[in-house]
Amino acid sequence: MKFHERQVHPYIPNSAPATKAAMMKEIGIEDIDELYEDIPSHLRFKGEMNLPKALTSELALKRHMDGILGKNVSVDEKISFLGGGCSNHYVPAIVDEVINRSEFLTAYAGEPYEDHGRFQVLFEYQSLMAELLDFDVVNVPTYDWGQAAATSIRMAERITGRGTVLVADTISPDRLSIIRNYCHPVMQVVLVGHDNTSGQIDMGSLKGNLSGDVAALYFENPAYTGVLEENGQVIADELHANGSLMIVGLDPLSASVIKPPSQYGADIACGDIQSLGNHMHFGGTLAGFIATRDEERFVMEYPSRLFGIAKTSVEGEWGFSDVAYDRTSFGVREKGKEFVGTAAALWGISSAVYLSLLGPQGITELGQTIIQRSLYTQKRLSELKGVKLRFTSATFKECVVDFSGTGKTVVEINKLLLEKGIFGGKDLTEEMPGLPQCALYAVTEMHGQAEIDALAAALKSVLA
Repeated sequence: MKFHERQVHPYIPNSAPATKAAMMKEIGIEDIDELYEDIPSHLRFKGEMNLPKALTSELALKRHMDGILGKNVSVDEKISFLGGGCSNHYVPAIVDEVINRSEFLTAYAGEPYEDHGRFQVLFEYQSLMAELLDFDVVNVPTYDWGQAAATSIRMAERITGRGTVLVADTISPDRLSIIRNYCHPVMQVVLVGHDNTSGQIDMGSLKGNLSGDVAALYFENPAYTGVLEENGQVIADELHANGSLMIVGLDPLSASVIKPPSQYGADIACGDIQSLGNHMHFGGTLAGFIATRDEERFVMEYPSRLFGIAKTSVEGEWGFSDVAYDRTSFGVREKGKEFVGTAAALWGISSAVYLSLLGPQGITELGQTIIQRSLYTQKRLSELKGVKLRFTSATFKECVVDFSGTGKTVVEINKLLLEKGIFGGKDLTEEMPGLPQCALYAVTEMHGQAEIDALAAALKSVLA
C-alpha cells in the first residue's frame, strides 16, 4: 500500500482512507492514477519522490520551519544597499494596520457582492497614483513591473498595428527577459544602445533603429542603472514623428522630484509600487502599474481591471466598480486581448494608505531626501582609492559603482562587507556584461549619514 493511501494527513482535507475510498467510489474509479490517464504515460512521474519523511506533528513542523527561517539575515539586522527593483523603504505602522483588516487582507480581486470597501480604496489608489504621475488613468495593480512593461508594449502593438518594439539596453535584465517572453512570437524586440559615458540613450542608435514597423520605444527613467534620461522630449518627438508611441518605466517615487513621463511626451508609463509603502518580503510585494491619458484608444486596450465611480439608483449614493468590464478576459474569456488572472490588489491598498499619509508635501520631501543622501553616498565612495562612478549623469536612488580598479571582485567585496554587517550593492558583472566588477547601490531614506559613513569606512577597510 502506498504512503498516501494509508496516511491521514493533518493538513490535507479528505485524506482519511475511508473518505478517499467513498469519494473514488462516487466518481467511479478504483485507483487515483485514473484521474491522470489523459496525461501520456511517458510524461507522468513513476515511483516515489525523494522527499524527507512527513512531519505530522504541528510542533515538529514549527520547529523545522523556525530553524530554516533562523538562517535568514534581514535588512533589519544589517545595513542594506541592495536594490535593482526591490529596495528597503520605511513603511509606517498604520499601513500594516489597515491592510491587515479582514475586508482588505484577502484582496485577491473580488466581486461587488463580497466587496466591503475594497473597490473604493482601489479607486482611491488609482486616483492618488494618477495625481503623482500626472496621468488620467491608472490600473488596479498587476503582478509586477515586468508584466506591466510587457503589457504596455502589447497595448502599443494593438494600438499601432506594428510588430517591433525598441527597448533601451539599460533596462533591468529580468524585465527584458519577461518582455521577450511576453512578446514572442507576436513582436520583435530590438535593443537600443546607450552612451558609455553618460549612461543615457544613444540617439544615433535610436534613430538608426526607427522604421515604419516600430510600435514603441520602451525605456526606464530612472534607468535600471539609476541614470536619469535628459532627452525625454527629444525622444518623444522622434517617436511621434515616426507614428510610434513612447513607453516609460519608472520608480514612482522619482515623480515626486523630477518631471513625470507625461510631461515629456510619454504615451504610457509603467513601473512598480514596491517603493510606496510595501515591505521587501523576499520580493513578494512587487506590484505593477500602468498609466495613460483618458483616451479610448488607450483605455480599451488595458487588459487589467479599472475601477470607476458612478451614481447608483439610490439618491445621494455613489458606487465603485469596473470600467468597461467587457475589455477584460473576465468579461469575454477566450476573446480577451490578454489573460488577466491574479493581481496584486493588496499592495495597491497599502500604497493608497502610504500616499494619503505623505500627501504632496511629504512625498516631495521624501524624494528630495533620497536624492540628497544618494549624492552624499556617491561623494563618499568616489573618494576611495580605485573606486569610481560608472556614469556621469544625474541619478535617482541608485547608481553604478565601478570596482574594477580596486583589484578585488564585487563578490569578494560583498562577502567582506557582510562580515562587517553591511549588504553591499547588487553585482552587475554577470547580468550586464558591459559592466564588469560593477555594483548597483541603492540609497533610500533608510540610510542616514551614519549608515553611509559606515559603508565608506567598511569599504576603505575592505579595499586596503
